[in-house]
Amino acid sequence: MLTQLSPHKLQPFPDPSQALDEPNGLLAVGGDLRPERILMAYQKGIFPWFNPEDPILWWSPSPRTVFFPDQVRVSRSLQKVIRQKIYRVTFDANFLAVITACSQPRVYADGTWINEDIIAAYTELHKRGYAHSVEVWRGDELVGGLYGMALGKIFFGESMFSRADNASKVGFITLVERLKNNGFVMIDAQVANPHLFSLGAVEIPRAEFQQKLIDFVDLIPRAWGKKDDRSFNP
Repeated sequence: MLTQLSPHKLQPFPDPSQALDEPNGLLAVGGDLRPERILMAYQKGIFPWFNPEDPILWWSPSPRTVFFPDQVRVSRSLQKVIRQKIYRVTFDANFLAVITACSQPRVYADGTWINEDIIAAYTELHKRGYAHSVEVWRGDELVGGLYGMALGKIFFGESMFSRADNASKVGFITLVERLKNNGFVMIDAQVANPHLFSLGAVEIPRAEFQQKLIDFVDLIPRAWGKKDDRSFNP
């Protein structure tokens, strides 16, 4: 049976090993999106993901899709785009604009799971130094980006968007370089898709993922460079 979380008090999440096999990884339902609960969830490899009409659903799928920074693949065509310097990349320059863009409908879907409550929760986590954004600009136009959570030496990717060819990929590759330079050991991508695999994502068992959390996650906000750091040398 799924654990029912109270929206009125914090309570421990069940062990991720208790997650359902079908749907893969569903672990708990309910609760709220206060920052303390979200941080508690991430520390155990659990994340919220639900449709607007559903209650809050909490997940810990197995296998888990991750990137190891040294194994990220940059295709020749993407290397060429980076060398051409079509885009510039910033970090934490406009978190709200990025998460709002990620919430907009896509050409391949009617919308995303990112509602006003998610935006408010992760914006507060950004203010507290946990959630971060990557912005990709063409001139003064925001054409791509992504956001996620940085806890200890693991970055938990949440969502990305692109309004121009390869914009989100340039943002991601630039992020990977920054994470490598700051000693990060893994990027959580949550659930597999062909796009992630094309960039070098792999799947690992839940038990291996949980051990990485034990070894490398902490809840101390860490500075990870200047907001306007645009340096990237392919």
